[in-house]
Amino acid sequence: MAAAKKKTSSKPTLAPRKPSERNDAQSIEARVEDALAWLGRHATKTYRDGLARFGLPSDKALGVAMRDIQALAKRLGRDHALALALWETDVYEARLLTAYVDELDQVTAAQMDRWCKDFDNWGICDTLCFALWDRTPHARKKVSLWAGRRGEFVKRAGFVMLACLALHDKASVDAPFLDGLKLVEREAGDDRNFVKKAVNWALRAIGGRRSPALKAAALEVATRLAASDDATRRWVGKDALRQLGKVAARKASTKKRAASKAPAKKALTAK
Repeated sequence: MAAAKKKTSSKPTLAPRKPSERNDAQSIEARVEDALAWLGRHATKTYRDGLARFGLPSDKALGVAMRDIQALAKRLGRDHALALALWETDVYEARLLTAYVDELDQVTAAQMDRWCKDFDNWGICDTLCFALWDRTPHARKKVSLWAGRRGEFVKRAGFVMLACLALHDKASVDAPFLDGLKLVEREAGDDRNFVKKAVNWALRAIGGRRSPALKAAALEVATRLAASDDATRRWVGKDALRQLGKVAARKASTKKRAASKAPAKKALTAK
């Protein structure tokens, strides 16, 4: 009689992790603990209490200056797995640290969406956009995606990202920023403080740091907003016009000083 065949389970079995993989996980956990301990040693009650003056919650904060957070990042080096683990601590400074520790080419669109939903203050939102995310290939898609969302800090992230791209992406053509100006005009009526300030920042960044054509387009948008019957839209437009005027005045003054120094420099080199 033939031996009965053994029944095999249809459920896949999980292979045990290799010792090296277990050590890696333990290593990350240990590095997180070390990082939190280092932050704790550099925290002060005065700095923690002062966060409220800038509209930053202190219930999850230790009270560490940004210069110290950046110094720790240099000691830690770039490590995507470490950044993911630091984020999960929900400690304010540890989450700020991820902007300087995460690896640019390892950041995923899903990760950005996931973290963005966790935003509960402008400090983490702006730091991640300014120091890391605006250099990822996902940045432009997130602008249009997040700018239309309801959540205050998700929406802020969309416009902060637009502002950061205007400041940092020197190689881009005008078209994406013209689309960005449409978003600015569409959403300028949102009266929530952290949204309207981000919308205003994006408008000023496009008008003050890009091409003459974009500057002209930004001024047109700002002028229309300044003439609006809506108080929030009017504030966004008037403040942008005022700030862009200051930028233009500074540039003109710098150009004038450079021109006045040119003859003297030419005379000195001719001797």
